[in-house]
Amino acid sequence: MTTLIEAILDERASRKDITVISVSSGSKMDEKSIKTIEEISSALETDLFLLVSPNASLPGPKAFAERLASRKPTILISDGPAKKMINEIKGKLGYIIVEADPLIGVRKEFLDPVEMAIFNSDVIKVLSVTGAIRVLHLEIDRVILELSANGHARLPSLLITKDVALTGSGFSNPYAKAKAMASYETARHAGILAAEGAYREKNRERYLILVAAAHELLRDAARVADEARELEKSNDSVSRIIHEASGSRIEKKRLIDDFPK
Repeated sequence: MTTLIEAILDERASRKDITVISVSSGSKMDEKSIKTIEEISSALETDLFLLVSPNASLPGPKAFAERLASRKPTILISDGPAKKMINEIKGKLGYIIVEADPLIGVRKEFLDPVEMAIFNSDVIKVLSVTGAIRVLHLEIDRVILELSANGHARLPSLLITKDVALTGSGFSNPYAKAKAMASYETARHAGILAAEGAYREKNRERYLILVAAAHELLRDAARVADEARELEKSNDSVSRIIHEASGSRIEKKRLIDDFPK
């Protein structure tokens, strides 16, 4: 999710109700990197923080999220391993945890920049088609609208499982729904394999096979997601929801139809 969080909130760069400023530590999550982005963010005047981090249950991201939440409403967006911290952060900050945002195969003999880019493009396709990104942006939209209207908002406590993701897919074809669910679960299991290969397995040959298998599994998840969307396109029933300049949303299904006025 780190690669797209800004764009899903303002997909055509046309919204006038929000301004999004991004501060990134790149791929590092060490104390020095977190301190740098905390110093930069402390100078920002904002109504809402969105903190996106893999495995936010680690001490650095978790502590940073809590410090942000002491200043302004904060939503933490993370992946499956962050589920273990839910009870600790309830009531302190909002959270959206995406189960099928899998760990990448971080073994130096395997992971080069090209493999990294391919892996992330597959993840983006899975999360987009299966509905996870739709669920995420609708929930953030709700918080933004409540803050704008009332000065306060109910922060999310949301775990995006396969069933929750499917509610955002907009699919009407039952076979497309089935493929989307299969894609989401396949991506989730890819993360389990990658974690075993990256952190638990010590035998070199076996951990290389494991991380490579995880990436192959994710490739299959992306292929099935693509098939699901193609089924829906064949019915001319792909759901499209756009942000207008005001921040409100409009929706249509059929390609040639115009959006409602």
